Amino acid sequence: MEILKVDNLILISKVVGGTVLATVVTCLVWKRIRKPEKKEYPCDTVVLHQISRGPFAPSISQYVMKLETYLRFAKIPYMNVHGSQKSKKGKYPWIEYNGQELSDTEFIIEFLNETFKIDLDEKFTAKERGAARAFQKMLEENTFWAVTLDRWLYDSKSSGFRLIGVPSWIIFFLRRNVKNTTYAHGIGRHSPEEVYHILDRDLQSLSDFIGTNKFLLGDEPCQEDCAVFGQLSQIYWHSFGNKCNTYLKKYDNLCNYCERMKERFWPDWEQCITKGMTQKATK
Repeated sequence: MEILKVDNLILISKVVGGTVLATVVTCLVWKRIRKPEKKEYPCDTVVLHQISRGPFAPSISQYVMKLETYLRFAKIPYMNVHGSQKSKKGKYPWIEYNGQELSDTEFIIEFLNETFKIDLDEKFTAKERGAARAFQKMLEENTFWAVTLDRWLYDSKSSGFRLIGVPSWIIFFLRRNVKNTTYAHGIGRHSPEEVYHILDRDLQSLSDFIGTNKFLLGDEPCQEDCAVFGQLSQIYWHSFGNKCNTYLKKYDNLCNYCERMKERFWPDWEQCITKGMTQKATK
């Protein structure tokens, strides 16, 4: 859903019809099911597969932001490969490392921590680690869905879709997919007012917990800050003028947190964004 791809292109060809469109869809389906050529990458370098750079933050995906921030935090050598190739699990982002493929950001981070003998949380107590993980999971498993509805469904003008160049005829199917997915999840059964209430309660809880801290657990970041920043970055920079940004701006410490994480781990931020799709990112 966040990747902005239509999962069933054949269905679109049946619904819309037309010889030309059917031909195009057939070509796209063939492109997706054929086995991609195996490329050679440098040894001992993490190859991060992700979608194209975002308009105002380096990615429109919370999980790409999480993983790439982690790689920078952990100082692990990596290279980006931007494209549409998904992992074997059909997920973004994913990595290759010395020929081994992994997907799901949590499994990837666990693998890299073990491989490179990294513990970004070693300075924190077990209680602090537990609290950090709880807030990470609140944001990833709850807040994420409220932001998804706000960004991709509640916006009647489809501002986000149009900014990143999604064709109008595809937007309908993507919005329907968001609606069906969030309804199955459960949060989509609530009214917009109820969803925004959930969002605000999550942000308030996080704001209360961080308080005057520079980062989630204190003056220094922990591993979970990567995930927290990944989620908040989309509200702060990629709300596309929708309501979720208004709720975030109620909490100055969360806005300051976003700027602080950007400054700490993304000194090349301007090179990693397209500035509203007006230029090509150079990194």
